[in-house]
Amino acid sequence: MKATICGLVLLTAAFFAMLITNDLGIVPLLLMLVGGWCLGFAVLNLTFRMRRNGLFLHIAVTVVLCAEGFAMVEFGGPLLAALPEPVGVALVVVQMATITAAGWLLLGLIGRVTDALARRERKNAPTRTTPEWERDPSGDGSFVSVRMVETRMRRLTCAIVAIVVFVSGAGIALLIALDDAVMRVGPKLSIVIMGLVLGLPAYGVLATVLRRRTRDCRIAFGNDEVRVAVGGDTSVVRFADIERLRWRCDSDCARLELRGSDVDLSLFTGLAKPAPGRTAELPALPRRVFTRLEGAGLDVSRSRRGDVVIFSRTVS
Repeated sequence: MKATICGLVLLTAAFFAMLITNDLGIVPLLLMLVGGWCLGFAVLNLTFRMRRNGLFLHIAVTVVLCAEGFAMVEFGGPLLAALPEPVGVALVVVQMATITAAGWLLLGLIGRVTDALARRERKNAPTRTTPEWERDPSGDGSFVSVRMVETRMRRLTCAIVAIVVFVSGAGIALLIALDDAVMRVGPKLSIVIMGLVLGLPAYGVLATVLRRRTRDCRIAFGNDEVRVAVGGDTSVVRFADIERLRWRCDSDCARLELRGSDVDLSLFTGLAKPAPGRTAELPALPRRVFTRLEGAGLDVSRSRRGDVVIFSRTVS
């Protein structure tokens, strides 16, 4: 939802910027490209969250966006000239936003294909299991051992946006420098090629940097406190002092966020390199944890699929 709102705001800003300046400058262009990426990111996440027909929706939206982009490149000139200025500007915004949205969805399709091939190879490999809760030797609750990367969702989003801006700028520069080759291959195909050539390595570098920051982590829920040990550092927060706790079990965004009592942690397991034989996800919280956290005055909310649980304290 946040990505959708952000994308629409950026595209609206680009629309009014073009109306005011009557020029496709670097600022409106970047607003369109980043806004298109935000919407593509939102659609991609939606298809992965769908239990059924997510792949078909992914393919359908990608085909529609690519077809729309091709049609605008080939036949959009006369159409734009015949339309009123606001409508023409809106079509330009949509056309430019389609570039990064379609590119991101194409990368997602490549990821799906790669994952499908990897699953076939893993059939003969040992089965990977989800980390499991274990009884704490002290007798105070239970714990789970996982590997995690300490980073903020905001920082991760900024890194991805920076990559999109960099790839977009570098791609535009290369398209200008390779004008003759672009004219022979075609603008749309050239943009897709640039996205693959520049975008995949950039995303690979980001994933590699994050995985290198993987650290062993032990999360324990006792009778009246949560204990999080990352490397050699241990943070302890009493249930009564928790301000917010987010627990997401699966996907690349699987993570623990804990805030309260001078502790502010954001730990991603979905981005970390998992332990041998384990998956990069978190197990569902035990029922006893829900009971004790709610008993400590925390309100609980769940996502529709139930894979995200948020405990928060209402400030009166």
